[in-house]
Amino acid sequence: MVRINTCILTISLALLGAIHPAQADDNSAALEQAITARSAEDRARDGARHPGQTLAFFQLEPGMTVVEVLPGGGWYSHILANYLGKEGTLYGVNYADTMWPMFSFATPEWSAKRIAATAGFPDLVGDLSDSGIKAVGFTIDAVPPEVAGTVDRVLLIRALHNLNRFEAKAGTRSQALSAVRGMLTDDGLVGVVQHRAPESASDEWAEGNRGYLKQSAVIAMFEEAGFELVAESDINANPKDKPGAEDIVWRLPPSLRTSKDDPQLRAALLAIGESDRMTLLFRKAN
Repeated sequence: MVRINTCILTISLALLGAIHPAQADDNSAALEQAITARSAEDRARDGARHPGQTLAFFQLEPGMTVVEVLPGGGWYSHILANYLGKEGTLYGVNYADTMWPMFSFATPEWSAKRIAATAGFPDLVGDLSDSGIKAVGFTIDAVPPEVAGTVDRVLLIRALHNLNRFEAKAGTRSQALSAVRGMLTDDGLVGVVQHRAPESASDEWAEGNRGYLKQSAVIAMFEEAGFELVAESDINANPKDKPGAEDIVWRLPPSLRTSKDDPQLRAALLAIGESDRMTLLFRKAN
């Protein structure tokens, strides 16, 4: 297992993927172009999300077939579509339709909107990019047979806590990781970015309802699902984020859910910044 603490794209690509330096340079330039081509509003989040370093750490290359789990409004999809290019394929994979009503705040209208977003993923990508990339949407419990064994990278970026929070009730995380393993090529990799709970937190506190998971628990769940850890990085670490027993991750930017009527608290949370996040890379175990 390799630990990487670099923010230099070329070094990340060359160290992890054994890519020829010239190819790594080309990939770095293409990735940087895909990142800078977005709106100022989207780029404003780059300082907290580090998309260039993160995608380089995950060893993405143009032309790959990539699964983005929970693409949402397309913040990462925009970068991926332009970087992977017309030879690439981007699958937007949402949670199972049956999972949305499990959220305590879910309304029928809210759930219906999330369900409809799966079929609308190609249109979302088309609105974001004119790269000509193939874009398809489906749910994690309904992987098309032709996708099995064809995916180079699966990205779980801030999507794992929701799968874990309903594991005891519906086996959502186990089913999802089994599906992820089935989609990957033999040498495919899984990239994870996840809000990180303190290791001292109780297992109950860090099960996902508050948005946080322990890094040790994430590694254990992947190992149980037939993966092994390849590398870890502090690219997305934030030591200022020290959640207490009553805290939720959505207290922090960009949500700031708990401080809308408290300017002093809001300022303190803005000073912390976005959450402390683990960044992990896994592959199928033999």
